[in-house]
Amino acid sequence: MKQIIEAAEKRCQPMFARIDEIALENTARVLDAMQRHEVAARHFAPTTGYGYDDIGRDTLEKLFADLFHADAAIVRPQIASGTHALSMCLFGLLRPGDELLYASGGPYDTLEDVIGVRGCPPGSLREMGVSYAEVPMGADGRLDLAAIRAAMKPCTRVVAVQRSRGYSSRPSLMPEDVAPLSEMLKRDFPDAVLMVDNCYGEFVCTQEPTEFGADVCVGSLIKNPGGGLAPTGGYIVGRQDVIDRVSYRLTAPGIGREVGSYAGSYQPFYQGLFLAPHVVAQAVRTSVLAAAVCEALGMRSTPAPEDLRTDIIQALELGTPERLIAFCQGIQMASPIDSMALPEPWDMPGYQHQVIMAAGTFVSGASIELSADAPMREPYTAFLQGGLTYSHGKLALIRTFEYMRKKGLL
Repeated sequence: MKQIIEAAEKRCQPMFARIDEIALENTARVLDAMQRHEVAARHFAPTTGYGYDDIGRDTLEKLFADLFHADAAIVRPQIASGTHALSMCLFGLLRPGDELLYASGGPYDTLEDVIGVRGCPPGSLREMGVSYAEVPMGADGRLDLAAIRAAMKPCTRVVAVQRSRGYSSRPSLMPEDVAPLSEMLKRDFPDAVLMVDNCYGEFVCTQEPTEFGADVCVGSLIKNPGGGLAPTGGYIVGRQDVIDRVSYRLTAPGIGREVGSYAGSYQPFYQGLFLAPHVVAQAVRTSVLAAAVCEALGMRSTPAPEDLRTDIIQALELGTPERLIAFCQGIQMASPIDSMALPEPWDMPGYQHQVIMAAGTFVSGASIELSADAPMREPYTAFLQGGLTYSHGKLALIRTFEYMRKKGLL
């Protein structure tokens, strides 16, 4: 197995060089922004109570706004997950009688209850009187602009795009893919807000969706932008008026971003952001290698090894539930934390199918660390993401596929 992986690694060298160039450019972007905002040790200090004039919090938000070429940002440890950050946006921007339109097909599983895709769960947008519609991706795997335009109504207030594939087979979107949609909305539907779920995509490319007309971008700090060090949190960046409305959902109308203390140090958030371009590159390298190895073993992977990357997720079609379970178990066994655990499929809250998850991570649930998960449904695709170091990613793949071979599954 080691020989197969080393042969695949040689195939990946041109892609690795491209990834390293992107990491260098993104590192320069982050470094320059931190210098512009004169980040210093005083910004790491904790605060308590209301958190008025919290310089660490306020400067971190200015940094994110700068890096995303946005007017303003909300970057808070109190945001529990990407789903939480997206929910804040949706509840901040939508009112009874409005419609939410997903322009990239169905949303990620954990948002279905937030929206009320099936039924009317307590606290959902549907219970609040917000309607929902979605437009599937086009046959070419891109946003179907004509279908989106046809689906727009006078009450359509938020048009949402999920950059990453989630648990679907469609390709993830490049940041520039939202540009034609943004142009159409601004020209013909100026009251609609274009929201991009940016989870898993930050720093994979050298630009972000807000640079191509997205009104607001949302993500998690325990994914790419936290660099593996942020212990919790999420971010929302975008137009000033949009951020203002969402901030009133964060705290209360009239208060918004003015309060919010954090009794822990802000250092992991700043340091994680500084490391993020490099760590993301390590994760993307791991994904490219996994794709090449999978293909060498006769299994389908998407994206293909040579494809341009827009997120850290690698889909590996394993074909059988036994292979899928063994793959996730192998990743868990090759992890630095909880390597003794043996993941099994279970009924995870917010998901429509049983899910198996391998995540031996320092930060619980951190998807920028090497992890693998999957819904237990055909074609039994494992979604691999993360890897703080390429060395660990390579070792984990060697050990995982060797574990599968010993079980007679390869």
